[in-house]
Amino acid sequence: MPHNENSRVKIPALVHFTRLGYKYISLRKYEGVVDDDTNILVDVLCDAINRINATSLTTTDVQKIVNALKAMLENDDLGREFYSVLINGYNGLKLIDFEDFGGTVNSYHVVTEMTCKNGSDEFRPDITPLINGIPLAFIEVKKPNNKGGIKAEYDRMLMRVKNKKFRRFINLTQIMVFSNNSEYDDTEAIPLEGAFYSTISYEKLFFSHFREEDEKLLTSVPEKDEAVENFILTDNNLSSIKYSPEYVTNSSPVSPTNRIITSLFSFERILTFLKYAIAYVERTDENGITHLEKHLMRYPQFFATKAIENKLNAGVKNGIIWHTQGSGKSLTMVMLAKRIIADKTIVSPRFVLVCDRLNLIKQLRDNFVHTGMDPVEATTGRGLVSLLKD
Repeated sequence: MPHNENSRVKIPALVHFTRLGYKYISLRKYEGVVDDDTNILVDVLCDAINRINATSLTTTDVQKIVNALKAMLENDDLGREFYSVLINGYNGLKLIDFEDFGGTVNSYHVVTEMTCKNGSDEFRPDITPLINGIPLAFIEVKKPNNKGGIKAEYDRMLMRVKNKKFRRFINLTQIMVFSNNSEYDDTEAIPLEGAFYSTISYEKLFFSHFREEDEKLLTSVPEKDEAVENFILTDNNLSSIKYSPEYVTNSSPVSPTNRIITSLFSFERILTFLKYAIAYVERTDENGITHLEKHLMRYPQFFATKAIENKLNAGVKNGIIWHTQGSGKSLTMVMLAKRIIADKTIVSPRFVLVCDRLNLIKQLRDNFVHTGMDPVEATTGRGLVSLLKD
């Protein structure tokens, strides 16, 4: 009986995605329209756009949209132009309904071994989740306790993000997960044990832990659909492992890999992360060269903003978040501001940032500007009063 990363981690993770409401697609049997340059499922995207926007576009119409996205994805911009379209829509057409927490409007799919190919260069992520036919994330898995496998995967991925032949596929990707299905070892100087997530970078990847604060989210996952599970096992030629103790153990909703899948990819979470937890930041180095960075909220930032949102909804008017140095305070402010502005129940919100140093004012202002916001600086107390009255 085979026991490797496929049987121990990948298949249980695929089945777990279907618990969350994702539909498994067999790429070997798929008869829809796939754009090979992006792996976008054109027919699925077409159906979603028509459903969300009450339109009647054809797959030919939507292929033209995909071609426009393809041109954006060639940019050397960490996918910033594409991300703007993903969030704001294309020529008035929404690509994703970001209010679809129940999973009734968008289409959620998951596939395995989807080939990302350009010429003779290719790679195949173990698992690719798609929203409305757009592959926005991928997951690479290794056998439990395989530290060397995680390190090797990190090194391989670093080469891929630097390879311009993969630029379209990398710019599409918003979240990457790497897991060897083991618990975190907090004694490690270089974290290699556990399940980590990251967003893209052309220079250096930063892997983050994710420690879930909402235990109910992890334990309220629906039961497996046995017919779907059987189809996934058969499609991957692994029906023989179904009743093995290892497969049963690794299929648990609270295994390390399945936990991070629930935390990041359950419907409400993935839509929230896509819309509010990503920021592009421009930084100028000591030589005057500007570098573009793409940031994805770390889990303390995510739960801090979620706690503030809950307090505001409960009518609480004040509170304190205590951050340590280097924990991302500035970007937490930016992302929280974006989320509050989007809350239609809060009318004309105002944000006042009080700083005790000029360099901190510049840092905060730059962070807001580079993430598409337009802060106004008050240089005196009287100027602040005037702005508040305006």
